[in-house]
Amino acid sequence: METHIFLAFFCAWICLSVPMEFCIAADSIRMDQSISDGETLVSSGQSFELGFFSPGSSNSKYLGIWYKNTPQTVVWVANRNNPITDSYGVITITHNGGLVLLNQTRSVIWSSELQWVPENPVAQLLDTGNLVLWDNSSEISKSYIWQSFDHPSDTMLPGMKVGWNLKTGLQRNLTSWRSDDDPSPGDFSYKIDISILPYIVLGAGSSIKIRSGPWNGHEFNGVHLLNNSVYNSIFVANKDEVYVLYETTSNEVITRVTLNHLGSVQRLVLNQGSSEWDVLYSIPNDVCENYGHCGANGICRIGKAQICECLTGFTPKSQEEWDTFNTSGGCIRRTPLDCQEDGFVKVTGVKLPHLIYVHVIMAVSPRECEALCSNNCSCTAYAYTNINGSSGCLMWSGDLIDIRELTSETGEDIYIRSNNPELESNTPKKKKKLVIIIVISTFSGILALGLAVWFISQKKRIMATDQERKGENIELPLFDMATIATATDNFSNTNRIGGGGFGSVYKGRLSAGLEVAVKRLSKNSAQGVQEFKNEVVLIAKLQHKNLVRLLGCCVQGEERILLYEYMPNKSLDYFIFEFGYMSPEYVIDGHYSVKSDVFSFGVLLLEIVSGKKNRGFSHPDHHHNLLGHAWLLWNQNKALELLDACLDDSCVTLQVLRCIQVGLLCVQSLPAERPAMSSVIFMLGNEGVTLPQPKHPGFFTERSSVDKYTISEKMELHSENAVTISMLNGR
Repeated sequence: METHIFLAFFCAWICLSVPMEFCIAADSIRMDQSISDGETLVSSGQSFELGFFSPGSSNSKYLGIWYKNTPQTVVWVANRNNPITDSYGVITITHNGGLVLLNQTRSVIWSSELQWVPENPVAQLLDTGNLVLWDNSSEISKSYIWQSFDHPSDTMLPGMKVGWNLKTGLQRNLTSWRSDDDPSPGDFSYKIDISILPYIVLGAGSSIKIRSGPWNGHEFNGVHLLNNSVYNSIFVANKDEVYVLYETTSNEVITRVTLNHLGSVQRLVLNQGSSEWDVLYSIPNDVCENYGHCGANGICRIGKAQICECLTGFTPKSQEEWDTFNTSGGCIRRTPLDCQEDGFVKVTGVKLPHLIYVHVIMAVSPRECEALCSNNCSCTAYAYTNINGSSGCLMWSGDLIDIRELTSETGEDIYIRSNNPELESNTPKKKKKLVIIIVISTFSGILALGLAVWFISQKKRIMATDQERKGENIELPLFDMATIATATDNFSNTNRIGGGGFGSVYKGRLSAGLEVAVKRLSKNSAQGVQEFKNEVVLIAKLQHKNLVRLLGCCVQGEERILLYEYMPNKSLDYFIFEFGYMSPEYVIDGHYSVKSDVFSFGVLLLEIVSGKKNRGFSHPDHHHNLLGHAWLLWNQNKALELLDACLDDSCVTLQVLRCIQVGLLCVQSLPAERPAMSSVIFMLGNEGVTLPQPKHPGFFTERSSVDKYTISEKMELHSENAVTISMLNGR
C-alpha cells in the first residue's frame, strides 16, 4: 500500500516538473489541454507530427502536420490565411468542443467548424496524417466530428478524398501554396468538376490549366494509370459522394501527391531508410496536356513533327499565327454545315473535348446516338461511351476544345460532323462525284509528270545554237519562205484561223496536199529569237499524242515561223483550254524547267474546277486573271465560289478544296516554291496530308479595265507578258 502511494506521488511530481507534452497521450489532447509553440503531438506509429513551424525563410508561425522522419515535408496547414507573428501560439479544445488556435492576446486565429457540440471531445493525430476530433463519450462508435482530411492543403495522403460530399455540399480540393515561404492559398487547385460528368481539373485561378476526360467506368479518359506496386487509385460516384482517393499497397514505400506553387501535380515516393523523395510522375508531362493547346477544333498529337493540326474539314483561323507556332486561335470550318448531307468523321483514340455545351443521353444504342446528332443541326460531334457504368451518348454543340491523341488504351472515339457527305456514305451519285475529280486529277498529273520526266532526260541533249543561224542543230525540217507563202496564199486573211501573243496562225496546204497550221511571229512582238528557239526545241522534243505535233520551222531574215499539224476536229485545247500555259520565268526570261510544267498543271487544275479559261477571264469586281481570282477567293475563305456551277450537285467539297489548294501551290510565282509533280500527285491522292498554304500566283497583277477584245488586240502587238500559246481552231 505504501508503495502504491509513493508511485502516485512520484508521477504527480513528474507531471509538474516536465513539459506538458509528456503529461498527455502522445497523439491526442482533451478539453482544456493545449499544445504551445515548441510542443508537438506525434501519431501512434511515429509517422506524423503536429506542431508549430516557420516555412522557408519566413518568420511567421503556422500550425501544421509533417512527416516525423522528414520534418521539412509539411502536408497540412491550419491557419494558411492568418499566420502568427510571434512564438506564443496555442492550440486547444474549447468548452464548446471545437479546436481553436490562439495568439498571445488570446485572439482566435483559426478554428474548426462543428455541426454539433460533443460531450467529451478528443483531438487526435492519426497515423494516416489525419487530425480528427471525436466524442469520447460514445463507447459504440468513434465517428469524427471534424477532420483535417476534409480540409486539404496542397497534399493528398493515402485515404484522403478529393471530391464532393453531395449530402452536405462539402468540396475537398487541393490548393497550392503561394510560394515555398508562404503556405497561404496560391493560384492553383486540383479538384473534381461534377457540373455534367465527373472529370479532374487542375485549375489556375478561374481558368483551366489541365483537365481529364470524363470517367468512362474504368478510369478518367486521358489519364493513364501506371501499373505499379506502390498504390491503387479508387474513384467513387454515387448519390451521396463523388471522389477519388488512393491506397498504399506496400509498407516499404511512402507516397504522397502534392500540388506545388508552380502549378505541377507530382506523385512522390520515399523508400524505407531514405530521406530523399523521388518523383514518380509529374503533371503536366507534355504540352498536349495544357488545356486547349491547339485551340478550338484542333487536335494535339505529341508524336508528330507538327504537334497541332486542325480536325478534318477545318483550317487555321489565322495561318500567320500558326506559321509562328501560335495555335491558340484554333481552327474554323472551311465551309459552313448545311445540315442536309452532313456526315461524320471518326477520330479514334483521343481525349474527348471539354464538356462545354454537351448533352448527355442515357440508354441509347450507338446507331440511335448517331441519329440524334445527325437530326440536330446544332450538334457538331458525338461519342458513345461508358458513363458511370452504363452506356450513353454525348453530343457536343459549338466548338470542340482540348482534344488530344492518346497512345494508351484510355482513348475514346469521337465522330466529328463534316459537310463532306462522302465520309459516311457512298451513294452512286456521290461515287460519281469522287470519280470525276480523281480521274481528271490523276490523268492530268500523270501526263504532266511524264512530260517533266521526258524533258529532264532530254535536257542535256539540247545544245546552244547560233541565234541568227537558220535553225542549226534543231533537228526539224526547214521550210523556205516561198513554200510557206504559197501554202497560205501569201498569208491571206481568209486563211487566218487564230492568234495570240506570238502572232497569227494560218491554215495552209503544202504541195503534197498536207494541211498545216502556220504560226507566224509578229514583227512587232517583243519576243526574241531566244524565245523562238526555246519553243522550237521544247515542242520538238516533248511530243505527245494529245499535243499538236510540230512539223517544221522557217528562220529567214526577220521571219520566224512554225509549222504545226493541222487539227480539223480541234485540239485538246478545245476541251481542257490552254494546257501549255507557260510559267512567268519562261515568258519573261525564256527559262524553262520541270517547275514550268508544274505551273502549267496548276493552271489546268484551276480551269477544270472553275470551268473557265485563264486567258480572257474577266470578273466584274476586279481585273485579275483566273489565277488571281482564285487567289483572292482563297484568302477570303470563299474558295468554293470558284467551282463551276454545273458541278454544284456532283462534287465532293473537300476534294474540290484540295484541288484548288494544290492548283494554287502549283502556280506560285517563284519556281522554288512550287511542289514537284511527285508531291502534287501525293497531295491529290492522300486526303489526310496537311497541305501548306499557297503564296501569290504568277502574273498576279491587275490588267487595265478594257474589254477582253481590246486586250486580245493589244497582246498581239505587244507580247512582253503574253503567253506564247496560240488557240488553233479548225475552220
